[in-house]
Amino acid sequence: STIACALEQHLLHLKKFTYRLDGDNIRFGLNKDLGFSEKDRNENIRRIGEVAKLFSDAAAITITAFISPYKADRSIARELHIGGNIPFVEVFVDAPLEVVEARDPKGLYKKARAGEIKEFTGISAPYEAPDAPEIHIRTDTQDLTESVRAIVQYLTENNYI
Repeated sequence: STIACALEQHLLHLKKFTYRLDGDNIRFGLNKDLGFSEKDRNENIRRIGEVAKLFSDAAAITITAFISPYKADRSIARELHIGGNIPFVEVFVDAPLEVVEARDPKGLYKKARAGEIKEFTGISAPYEAPDAPEIHIRTDTQDLTESVRAIVQYLTENNYI
């Protein structure tokens, strides 16, 4: 979410019509009826894909900041956009698990390791890394500014902005 927020602010500063979807504005509203089972995670990403398509169809640059652990769900979201002739850019925000755990401000990984949170991605639930994302950000080697710069460069080079 940190990169998504910074990217959104950068694009808005460039006067680009941009909207960010993340856990704060999706999980507590549209998807408040969903938990973290595999079935619920599938539905969560399906709904996000549909909403993102609607925003993008209205000419917004739509940023989605979610853990999408299953390749099949990401593929469905991609096909939904491609089928509507809407570009889809997958950004794989990647860091080793130990780095993510060290950064965890909410203590969720610690709770997951203690068994307090069930089906937690990377601990007690799987994560399937993308095979060929358009952009691969390594947050253990790239800082926030470099991460945003890499995304903006890709969007510029491909005439999305």
